[in-house]
Amino acid sequence: MTDVAPLAEEIFPILTTGDLPAALRFYRDLLGGTETYRFPESGEPAYVALSLGTGQLGIGRQDEPGTLTNDRVTLWVYVADCAAAVDRLRAAGVTVVAEPAAQPWGERMAAVLDPDGNRVLVADRG
Repeated sequence: MTDVAPLAEEIFPILTTGDLPAALRFYRDLLGGTETYRFPESGEPAYVALSLGTGQLGIGRQDEPGTLTNDRVTLWVYVADCAAAVDRLRAAGVTVVAEPAAQPWGERMAAVLDPDGNRVLVADRG
């Protein structure tokens, strides 16, 4: 292996959505993300970057026709209390596909779906 500096400096996921307002309600409003960038700056955005704790997430609107298939991405979100977070998400109409459960490695984890059907694992550190 040669002494070559890494090419990538940072990586973060970008989700493509057919309903950007619904995705923002989920990731910004329910999970507590903070907008760090919006394009365009005024009017209806086509792309929004969010900071969630120490992580980053981009969300872009799909403009071309076609059916979105979101079965190849899973996001992991740490929360202070898994059960309380799932209760809050469920009360907001979020689909819960796996209830909070203790995991062999000591964390509690549940699974929910975002508005586009992406699986989001919600966990606390137990």
